[in-house]
Amino acid sequence: MSTLTRREFLRLLGAASAAGAMAGCAGMGAGAAREETSKARVVVVGGGFGGATCAKYIRRFDPSIAVTLVEPKQQFVTCPFGNAVIGGLYDMDAITHSYTALRETHGVNVVHDTVTAIDPQAKSVTLNGSKTLGYDRLVLSPGIAFRWDALEGYDAQAAEKVPHAWNGGPQVETLSRQLRDMKDGGTVIIAPPANPFRCPPGPYERASLIAHYLKSNKPKSKILILDAKEKFSKQPLFVQGWEALYPGMIEWVGGTSGGKISRVDADKRAVYSEIGDEHQADVLNVIPAQKANDIVHTAGLTDDSGWCPVNQETFESDIHKDIHVIGDATLAGALPKSGFAASSEAKVCAAAIVTAVNGEEMPDPSYVNTCYSLVAPDYGISVANVYHIRDGKIAAVEGTGGVSPKDADADFRHREAEYARGWYASITQDTWG
Repeated sequence: MSTLTRREFLRLLGAASAAGAMAGCAGMGAGAAREETSKARVVVVGGGFGGATCAKYIRRFDPSIAVTLVEPKQQFVTCPFGNAVIGGLYDMDAITHSYTALRETHGVNVVHDTVTAIDPQAKSVTLNGSKTLGYDRLVLSPGIAFRWDALEGYDAQAAEKVPHAWNGGPQVETLSRQLRDMKDGGTVIIAPPANPFRCPPGPYERASLIAHYLKSNKPKSKILILDAKEKFSKQPLFVQGWEALYPGMIEWVGGTSGGKISRVDADKRAVYSEIGDEHQADVLNVIPAQKANDIVHTAGLTDDSGWCPVNQETFESDIHKDIHVIGDATLAGALPKSGFAASSEAKVCAAAIVTAVNGEEMPDPSYVNTCYSLVAPDYGISVANVYHIRDGKIAAVEGTGGVSPKDADADFRHREAEYARGWYASITQDTWG
């Protein structure tokens, strides 16, 4: 197969794996009649790519299972394509999604509230205001929290002045506004964290799309990336794109060369590296180190890594029975922390729950991840892979997937940018449509 054909195949494989899991749930499906009495109660916490997809697919696999989705936000703002908003390509409406279809089309009981406590023994979750929901199975897809103790001077209050813009929502608009207000000739500093963190290629796509905006509007400006790491996702492809599109505008500094910062002065918009260098920014974007969301820490579902260990075939917690953890909060072997990976995990988790409820055998799971990045509106790059279980862990399948070819022509890059937009439309429809 050509590279493009393989990538098309991988995009389809996510849907195919879900269909295979559905087929494994014999006699059940979207067309099955809804029973008057629910077969089981499933509560899903978190309405992002993981939680919303899992809630929807449990209902699709077996409509007789009652599913309640708990999500505090009335609408969900995605992190994918948030960089396109920051770079001025879209507005916030383009990355904002409703829960209407989950409620009205798929029969999910959507509760807009916050979970404050989980009781694994009583099999209940407590909502803000002390209301409780009982469950037979609980799915947690709460996303990330920030490690505010990782950088001196950078906490939640400082982040109001120096936005991370790494969780969707208002901070995306704040960072975008700061860029619009910046003088021509200013310096933008982006400080990515060490691994693991949500969306490994994200900081470098952000630098790319900010550079696109600056090239068009403030061409004397510069971008400095001070990175805690020695290398980053899709590095050769990003660097090639920067050299072709934004020569001299973007500088990347790795951790041991002075890229790893240790202190932030939010008032001065300055950062200080571990080797003592001070860097002053006109716009400063610090992306802090991350861990699983606080609710799973409170529930005792994390290990020393700060993330949740699970059975990677079913995503059931290694610590508490009948609780599943998916998405960014979990330890999922070779799968990265991405929206596509969360969607893939969600479908496997949904199949695991439905087969368990019905006393059936869980199909052998497979997983897929595809990650597109925009270097410019008409310049896309990607990486894709298929995964399976090996020795109890999720591992990449040798010979599958791959990355965009380094020396592809402009037409190829343009098509990959179109595929990126098509991927976003497809996965958001699959999640919330």
